[in-house]
Amino acid sequence: MKRIFFLSLSLIATSVLFAQSLDQYESYRFIQNGDTLPYRILLPENYNPSTEYPLIIFLHGRGESGNDNVKQLTHGARMFLTDSIRKKHPAIVVFPQCGFKDYWSNVHTVADKNGKREFYHVPDGPPSTSMSLLMGLMENLFVQFKIKKDRVYAMGLSMGGMGVFELVRRKPGLVAAAIPICGGAHPATAERMRDVKWWVFHGADDDVVKPEFSVRMVEALKKVNASVQFTLYPGVKHNSWDLAFAEPGLMDWLFAQHK
Repeated sequence: MKRIFFLSLSLIATSVLFAQSLDQYESYRFIQNGDTLPYRILLPENYNPSTEYPLIIFLHGRGESGNDNVKQLTHGARMFLTDSIRKKHPAIVVFPQCGFKDYWSNVHTVADKNGKREFYHVPDGPPSTSMSLLMGLMENLFVQFKIKKDRVYAMGLSMGGMGVFELVRRKPGLVAAAIPICGGAHPATAERMRDVKWWVFHGADDDVVKPEFSVRMVEALKKVNASVQFTLYPGVKHNSWDLAFAEPGLMDWLFAQHK
């Protein structure tokens, strides 16, 4: 009984510490033309408003959509709180939250009678509401904070991985380096993304977002002479992000990139 009691206390303490750490991401909402984009922002330790910092935009997957301004921190947020990253690579880190009925990218979905979804990408068309809000938020961040304009980075997983490709395409010249995880885009858009440094990740057995989406984009990026490296995890299904986050040198690589 004592063991169970102390185990319960330990779990409670862990939950409290987890919540407290995520509370370091300040909660805001960006409003544009009547639409709202919730977002959380992590400022560097000992933040100095007169100092310029790199900016990281992290785009969550479909499962973290909504408007609670919490769920988007599920994957990746804790990584940026570790001392090994936060002290070595001080940066402004932003986690926006896509609306539940929206997508980051201009991706189309077809579902069969059993609910199984198939995705396909289009090379043009207007941005989604959430992408439009994200681009507006980024303009606002450049007004609010001193950001190193040659060191803006984009990361994302699944739907957010698709959003990374979309953001880079719609804002050419803005992003220095991008890390899309189990995402994808239309290969015809690669020409507009050629000046960005890429590290693309996918699980070879992904049955939610086909690995072919990343394979085709990597091939298209190489054809336009973009700087791209590709990590395809054998035997891994949709959750390739945990392996990507643990990739040795990932953050060192990211923060070494600049325009």
